[in-house]
Amino acid sequence: MNLQLNHTFVWCRDKGTSAAFLTEIFGLADPVPFGSMLVVQLDNNVSLDFRETDAEILPNHYAFLISEVDFDQVLDRFRSRGLPYWADPEKRRPGEVFRHNGGRGMYFDDPDGHILEVMTRPYALDDTPT
Repeated sequence: MNLQLNHTFVWCRDKGTSAAFLTEIFGLADPVPFGSMLVVQLDNNVSLDFRETDAEILPNHYAFLISEVDFDQVLDRFRSRGLPYWADPEKRRPGEVFRHNGGRGMYFDDPDGHILEVMTRPYALDDTPT
């Protein structure tokens, strides 16, 4: 069996605001309307499909793997806009990045409270982020 993630819903209050946040932070192409959704295409043929709801939004975690150069650009965007970020998902280390497996990363919230993570190296199961 060849199993690949194709897309996932990202529940939000305002799909335009949420999709724009993601595309601006990562420098991605504009979202594309598809039915009632706004679709953000990622480089590995997976899409995040932003869907609006009036129901309670339970925060999900979305982690993104990027290059060191791209990480510096994302970090610069956060710093220049004064946006908060953390080295840990519990938000105990504000304004810091984590280091693991020879790479760097950080956590931040999207407009609806989803916990986003960007990292330059995938986790190794025997490596705890610092």
